[in-house]
Amino acid sequence: MNAEMNAKALIICLLLAPAPGMAQGFAGLGADAEGFAVPMPNPDFAFPEDHGPHPAYRIEWWYLTATLSGADGQDYGAQWTLFRSALGPETGRGWSAPQIWMGHAAVTTPDMHYTAERLGRGGIGQAGAAPEPFTAWIDDWAMTSTAPNGADALSALTVTARGSDFSYDFDLQAHAPLIFHGDGGYSVKSAEGQASYYYSQPFYYLSGTLMLPEGPMPVTGTAWLDREWSSQPLSQTQEGWDWFSLQFTDGARLMGFGLRATDDTVYTSATWIAADGTTTAYPDGALSLTPLITEQVAGATLPVEWRVELPARDLDITTTPLNPQSWMPMSFPYWEGPIRFAGTHTGRGYLEMTGYD
Repeated sequence: MNAEMNAKALIICLLLAPAPGMAQGFAGLGADAEGFAVPMPNPDFAFPEDHGPHPAYRIEWWYLTATLSGADGQDYGAQWTLFRSALGPETGRGWSAPQIWMGHAAVTTPDMHYTAERLGRGGIGQAGAAPEPFTAWIDDWAMTSTAPNGADALSALTVTARGSDFSYDFDLQAHAPLIFHGDGGYSVKSAEGQASYYYSQPFYYLSGTLMLPEGPMPVTGTAWLDREWSSQPLSQTQEGWDWFSLQFTDGARLMGFGLRATDDTVYTSATWIAADGTTTAYPDGALSLTPLITEQVAGATLPVEWRVELPARDLDITTTPLNPQSWMPMSFPYWEGPIRFAGTHTGRGYLEMTGYD
């Protein structure tokens, strides 16, 4: 417990302590990157190495969301996330290692939203990631490759996590290649030029079991894994984002986000992903995100239904949440949950919203 409390205090100091006289964006992600490596255009990814950690950069994550159908005919959602944050760009061993790790897990039903958080230090075996064989873990939560020799390490995974009132155990199999957002994986986040390296595996078939208070529930569905790292992914005035991962019934996918700034401007980006994995990137302004219906969630007013438009693809849809109360009461609270959508296209997906109070 003391180690967890110390880790939590260090995470808060790292990401929330304001720099003198300036904002730092949501969760400190707009803090100055001084001393850390920064993403540059024309990235040259190397696998499996890039599936592992990048300690020269200040923050990164392994982020899985899953839209599920239960044996009872009901919709479910699940999330598994591991964050790495660095106190400094130097290296170290044991307790002197500057890496801090944070895990988030959730299961969403139409009536409940179960969550759990884990916190840990790097260098002592409690949490970490390794590229070959690929594994990412914190305590007894794990994302581990089961891919055969010669295949991409993320093409097949097992994923496990548990909280006080839920657990899950999933097998994932990808049926299309990795995709890269922005310009070959260089994803610009602001008009000032802040950026990240960002790629995804959005083509998983999933099978497994949810363990809920009512008992075990066999599930099948689809999942989407995001990999992203940077040292200053937001500008200092960007206070939150609305991020959508959409899976269309015809097999195509869309990743889109809007980053909200204090002057009420929104910086947008989108990636259209064909069913075979071919991508088309869309710059700021191509995607339109319009909040439609708000709801009180954990004392905050959040837009839980959205109109999403991408005219270049004749896309005009309205999203609705499985559970409007999908609040993540974590060290840095946010909303995240499964959605359905209808309009010019139909399907399922996930929505994440940060920076609302």
